[in-house]
Amino acid sequence: MLLQLWGIDLSSLTILASALGVGIGFGFQDIAKNFGSGLVLVFERPIQVGDFVEVGGYSGTIERLGARSTMIRTLDNLDIFIPNSRFLEEEVTNWSHNRTPTRVKVPVGVAYGSDLKAVEEALLESAQSNKNVLKMPEPAVFFTGFGDSALDFTLMVWIARPQQHVRIKSELNFKIDAAFRRRQIEIPFPQRDLHVRSGKLPVELLPGSTMSPGDGGASAAQE
Repeated sequence: MLLQLWGIDLSSLTILASALGVGIGFGFQDIAKNFGSGLVLVFERPIQVGDFVEVGGYSGTIERLGARSTMIRTLDNLDIFIPNSRFLEEEVTNWSHNRTPTRVKVPVGVAYGSDLKAVEEALLESAQSNKNVLKMPEPAVFFTGFGDSALDFTLMVWIARPQQHVRIKSELNFKIDAAFRRRQIEIPFPQRDLHVRSGKLPVELLPGSTMSPGDGGASAAQE
């Protein structure tokens, strides 16, 4: 009533309030979505504090589950805050979901003509000498195929600490290289053979042109 007595048109305020409400609604849309996603994560428990996960290009251990975002600590000891909705909208790899050992694959290629038995022994020796590799289930070596320039093998091992899989794979690669050098097993690199074909091309001399003896059959037209 006071606004009307002062001559202020309430219809303009209604339009302004509607526009403001739409803006606020859009602003709170992501907050509401992340809050709802947080409730789903709490009740379904696909991830928990202490799990080692990979999501959105980040890998790390979950340190805190919040109402709007989740904090993970990466292998570089950095804290990353990820909106909860991303854990439901994107593919998430949870290395610790079932609290069971995790299998790690280490692919390697050797040159054609290598002693395959020696290759298998070298790979198993590299796995068994690593203290972070579990004895049970036992490491296994698979001959996976014939590549363009190498025989492809895969070493599969089981580890109890998935958050250390990058370091363990690096340790295995160092040991595999040393074992191959002792057994003189070659790790090849892509090679290509280039065949150059030579032939005779018909050469037609223009009137007034000359050919020197040292041209080797090539002709040069001169004006």
